[in-house]
Amino acid sequence: MGLVTPDYGTIFWMVLAFGLVFMLLKKFAWKPILNSLKNREQSIREALEAADVARGEMAKLQADNELVLQQARKERDALLDEAREMRESMIEEARDKAALEAEKVVLKARKQIENEKLSALSDIRKQISELSIQIAEKVLRKELSNAADHESLIQEMLKDIKLN
Repeated sequence: MGLVTPDYGTIFWMVLAFGLVFMLLKKFAWKPILNSLKNREQSIREALEAADVARGEMAKLQADNELVLQQARKERDALLDEAREMRESMIEEARDKAALEAEKVVLKARKQIENEKLSALSDIRKQISELSIQIAEKVLRKELSNAADHESLIQEMLKDIKLN
């Protein structure tokens, strides 16, 4: 049962070995380990601070981006409204021009119809006068076929001429 109840010599050598390892670790390893932990803690702190700064900058950038997006939306809406107004004015202008052109076409057509009507009336009068002359000629030929009728018509015409 030597392991359960240690000897004083074993305890002495264990304490001496532990002390020696402790001293060696303290002299050669403890400072670099602590320095490394301190450096690690420092770098973590700096990284956290940089992350906080970056988070703040990101929040600022997001706010700026949101502001830029809002301005872009406003500009887009303004451009769309302007385009709508331009479209409406162009449509209205086209309607006005079309109405004016239609009115011009109607007036031109009315003038042309009036001219055609006058031309047709003139042609009709001309044809009526020609037909009247032809009818009168045929009637006179028929009535003046004998010399006595011819002589009486001449006398009647001479009387009419003297009266006028």
